Amino acid sequence: MSPDKSVYLSVVIPLLNEKNNLNGLYQKLGPVLAELGCPYEVIFVDDGSTDGSFEVLEELHYRDSNVRVIQFRRNFGKAAALAQGFKEASGRVIVTMDADLQDDPCEIPKLLARIEQGYDLVSGWKFHRRDPLSKRIPSKIFNKVTSLMTGIKIHDFNCGLKAYRREVTQDIQVYGELHRYLPVLAYWQGYRIDEVKVKHHPRLYGKTKYGAKRFLSGFFDLLTVTMLTRYISSPLHLFGSLGLAVTIVGFVINCYLAYLRLRFGSILNHYPLLGLGILLMLLGVQLFSMGLLGELISNLRQGQREYSVKKRLF
Repeated sequence: MSPDKSVYLSVVIPLLNEKNNLNGLYQKLGPVLAELGCPYEVIFVDDGSTDGSFEVLEELHYRDSNVRVIQFRRNFGKAAALAQGFKEASGRVIVTMDADLQDDPCEIPKLLARIEQGYDLVSGWKFHRRDPLSKRIPSKIFNKVTSLMTGIKIHDFNCGLKAYRREVTQDIQVYGELHRYLPVLAYWQGYRIDEVKVKHHPRLYGKTKYGAKRFLSGFFDLLTVTMLTRYISSPLHLFGSLGLAVTIVGFVINCYLAYLRLRFGSILNHYPLLGLGILLMLLGVQLFSMGLLGELISNLRQGQREYSVKKRLF
């Protein structure tokens, strides 16, 4: 849809079965947005709730013309809800937050202040996180590994409270489970990223939608993001390096066995080691070949590639 240039701020809130939290969230969010003194809209994206959340949202919409509601026919996931919210949003700045009352709406002005300072994406950092230890420890490991692999110094990649300039949400594609890595995708497009500490509250109603499966899928998505950001235009750098390393190991093993054959007349029953050496060399050649094929595919799509343009002067 065409953006409404009169709207400065869009607040996008994806949700799934948060009926008991919605009125409380609206009561906290409304005064904060009104105090900002700028035109705004609140977009709730109901990701296939079955607990009556949509009926509550319907009532909020009829009470407040600034409240818009999108309802999915079934549960498509948080990434899909965010993508639809970004598509429908009219504001020049878009803030996302969760509907479980753990994100504090009072922190929104702090995010907007950083946007006004020139940052393109400002991510919240749940400081003094109010979640069980069983959730905090895996999350801390996940964030540390993500920071190391991507080179982005952010403490809390998965915080739902974030602020974006509109062009950021238009530039990056959100699908699958990649909503966790929006700062990574934006950073590799050249946008300025920042992080601020935000308050975090314990969940009062409902159940968390994230379990152990989330962290496993999160690491798979991390590999996907790493490939999409660092190696999409040069796959040979990844597969070639791996292939070369594996080939060298196999070559060293086979040289050792060749020495034994020349020195003692046999390989001294190291047949499993011989099999491993041959296997590693074959695997190395295959990885290198995959890198070359990836380079050919990448070269074919270079003419269609789009780059993130900050300004145009004609």
